[in-house]
Amino acid sequence: MPQLTIVANIKANPDQIELVKSELIKLINITRAEEGCINYDLHQDNEAPGHFMFHENWESRELWQKHMSAPHLAAYMAATEGAVAEFTLNEMTVVG
Repeated sequence: MPQLTIVANIKANPDQIELVKSELIKLINITRAEEGCINYDLHQDNEAPGHFMFHENWESRELWQKHMSAPHLAAYMAATEGAVAEFTLNEMTVVG
């Protein structure tokens, strides 16, 4: 089974950028320590600071799904409720 790449785009409401950023940063170390996490890298758009992107690689989809039900993700969702304008997630596979 090939590794799973996740690209998650999070767009914060203009008045909530710092809140969303601080909550996203809290996810990094705890997620990197999870079983199956190869990398979990947060990026912020240079031109649109309210746009954040996680680039993640996981050993398997099953281990990523376990991550998606983790308590720290539920805490993030509660802390940022109403602060995120848009969220998109793509499950991808390396082809070359």
